[in-house]
Amino acid sequence: MGSYSTSEVLNAAAVGVHHPALRLNELDLKGSMSVEELPTTSGLENGHQAPFVIGVAGGASSGKSTVCKMIIDQLCDQRVVVVTQESFYYGLSDEEMVHVHDYNFDHPDAFDTDLLLSCMEKLKHGKAVDIPSYDFKTHKSVSCARKVNPSDVIILEGILLFHDSRVRDLMNMKIFVDTDADVRLTRRIRRDTIEKGRDIIAVLDQYSKFVKTAFEDFILPTKKYADIIIPRGADNSVAIDLIVQHIRTKLGQNDLCKIHPNLYVIQTTYQIRGMHTIIRDAATTTHDFIFYADRLIRLVVEHGLGHLPFREKQVITPTGSVYTGVDFSKSLCGISVIRSGESMENALRACCKGIKIGKILIHREGDDGKQLIYHNLPKDIAKRHVLLLDPILGTGNSAVQAISLLLEKRVQEANIIFLNLISPRLSFF
Repeated sequence: MGSYSTSEVLNAAAVGVHHPALRLNELDLKGSMSVEELPTTSGLENGHQAPFVIGVAGGASSGKSTVCKMIIDQLCDQRVVVVTQESFYYGLSDEEMVHVHDYNFDHPDAFDTDLLLSCMEKLKHGKAVDIPSYDFKTHKSVSCARKVNPSDVIILEGILLFHDSRVRDLMNMKIFVDTDADVRLTRRIRRDTIEKGRDIIAVLDQYSKFVKTAFEDFILPTKKYADIIIPRGADNSVAIDLIVQHIRTKLGQNDLCKIHPNLYVIQTTYQIRGMHTIIRDAATTTHDFIFYADRLIRLVVEHGLGHLPFREKQVITPTGSVYTGVDFSKSLCGISVIRSGESMENALRACCKGIKIGKILIHREGDDGKQLIYHNLPKDIAKRHVLLLDPILGTGNSAVQAISLLLEKRVQEANIIFLNLISPRLSFF
């Protein structure tokens, strides 16, 4: 069947089983480890999967932030965090503030690179960090730092990220956003005059004195270190799509699906992650917890039903036209593993009117590991497709026993779909 490690919990959300190989349908309750966090090309460090670090560099106003946002939007099923180089500006002294217009913010020495490296090392080893918050009016770090938790993907964004080899060595992928100089200048003028209320003469003076020179001396030469160069920046949606696909491949997303043909993963969404956030919040009321847990269970059940066999069927619509659709198998029943499986019964009844639901009770007796099994199953269960309901998968022993019982009752192996909400991290042989 497989081996289970209960020391690392997989917060999955839907599981289908064709015994003996598990079919996992995961809605990605990202609380700790998940199927998507099995060892990948990023490797593991002391049991923690090293995040996939992406560096996004380019000239000021080249569209780096927009590129990062587009990547994040497409990686909605991954935990992604952005760390900006601007957060690590050195605070200016009183003397430097007097001559702030002569201070070169585009020079490598303007950044506290050692602090950036320290924060990144902690994130890579699974530790939360406090990222400085820089006030561009006072030109000092303020006390309200931004707490950043470990994530699957870390995006580092900044004009001079590729200048220091120590920072480059942190990255799994280096992206250079290459935008025409005239476009960058136009964007900078618009941003600084409209958003920051600066005088256009001062903006142009700073650009000619520092920004343009720094780009030619420090930023453009680092373009050679990039793995990917994006012409036209955020306007190049094709490049963004290819980058996201490459990231997904490197993360090894759904690798188990490639290994096990009867395993399916439900791609998570911000809607689902929002519900996960609510049910994990210690301040959530019992009523709200039950409400959103039931919504998640309903999604699991509906996805499981989508794997039932069907045949083509034509019907006549109210307008008299012919519609060619599908008709799902009517020979269906639900079997809940007492007691936790009963929490999924209402969702199944809501989706399948009048469905028969049986029970299986599995209890460990003594130290020899023997199982006492009580069951109340439909008499014709051998002819049915079975949705096996068990929201919490611990060691996997109960699931194995339940499936074995169904096989003894002559239920076809291919007719068993296991629905699950919380599973341990699994490894197979």
